[in-house]
Amino acid sequence: MSHLTTCLWFDGDAEEAADYYVSVFTDVPGGARITGTEHYPEGSGEWSGKVLVVELEIGGQKFIALNGGPQFPFTEAVSLQIPCSDQGQIDHFWDTLIGDGGQPSQCGWLKDKFGFNWQVVPAGPIFRPGDSPEVNARVNAALMKMRKIDLAALEAARTGDDS
Repeated sequence: MSHLTTCLWFDGDAEEAADYYVSVFTDVPGGARITGTEHYPEGSGEWSGKVLVVELEIGGQKFIALNGGPQFPFTEAVSLQIPCSDQGQIDHFWDTLIGDGGQPSQCGWLKDKFGFNWQVVPAGPIFRPGDSPEVNARVNAALMKMRKIDLAALEAARTGDDS
């Protein structure tokens, strides 16, 4: 086995979603690109000739966007994490993915305009090894109030300067 490929099930908008994700992640290391498209064969009823799958890569990770119909919508049980090195990256991915119809959730989670769930989070741990239970409690209390992660607010809570 050479690698795993994540398959995302869409209800007819796989091509639009793949194009969108490529545009969002173009600047990540390894880039983002469409690598192939397949269509439903003739004789597939209402799907005949329409896009079946779009193959794409984001940062070297392979994905398939599948037009499978309405049977299996996305749920919060599956999400992808975007590890961000700084607040600028957090702001970019958060603002882009909730823009144009996405929905913010809590603690860095959001749902994009296609209903897929993302976690826009710091690349490093939020709870650092060696921090005391009191520090972790302050950081956790600050985190629970956030939708988009605010690194400065987390650090202020960590140092006790969160007034």
